[in-house]
Amino acid sequence: MELEQEKAPKKISWLSIGAILAAIGASLCCVAPLLLLSLGIGGAWMSTLTSMQAVRPFFFILSLIFIALGYRKLYWIPQNCAEGKACALPYNMKRQRTIFWLGSAFILLLLAFPWYAPYFM
Repeated sequence: MELEQEKAPKKISWLSIGAILAAIGASLCCVAPLLLLSLGIGGAWMSTLTSMQAVRPFFFILSLIFIALGYRKLYWIPQNCAEGKACALPYNMKRQRTIFWLGSAFILLLLAFPWYAPYFM
């Protein structure tokens, strides 16, 4: 039996985007100066990037909240998908979970950057 796939616009995963933006915000005070220095950009103005250190705990918690919401959506909330739809295929759920875990690992690496960065410098 062939599956009929409707040509509906793809939904943007706001949980994933929010988690990544929060992780970038949380690691901005540490990663941005290192990235800019590696690109050859320097100057006294880069010291202002460390002013984000004060809001880092907020972004840290926000990142963890988004990761928890993504986990909740993938594992706890039952899928309401009609038979024959693309979302009913087990392959799609497995792919979503794989992307979730890879993204979460990347986000957690960004969040932990201030703790392991001194070992690289």
